[in-house]
Amino acid sequence: MKTLGTHNYYVYILTNKIKTVLYTGVTNDLKIRLYWHQNPEAIDKHFTTKYKCFCLIYFEQFSDIETAIKREKQIKGWTRIKKNNLIKEFNPTWKFLNDEI
Repeated sequence: MKTLGTHNYYVYILTNKIKTVLYTGVTNDLKIRLYWHQNPEAIDKHFTTKYKCFCLIYFEQFSDIETAIKREKQIKGWTRIKKNNLIKEFNPTWKFLNDEI
């Protein structure tokens, strides 16, 4: 068991190369999760594989999983415009952040 304050959870948003699709997820290891989004199994039928959403454009870090899940659900419920505004505040040019994690 980890000591208090050492847990890391991330809410993240991925897009495709032409930035037309958004995917919001939650994980405890962003680097590994990005790897699996970019390297799916051949039979993978998940949303990110189908729409080629592998490009990280937004993330938030949390120390509590319940808070992270609540935030993920909140963002998933937003309109595209509201999500776009969130991304623009964090990453104004929508630069792909995969190599910075």
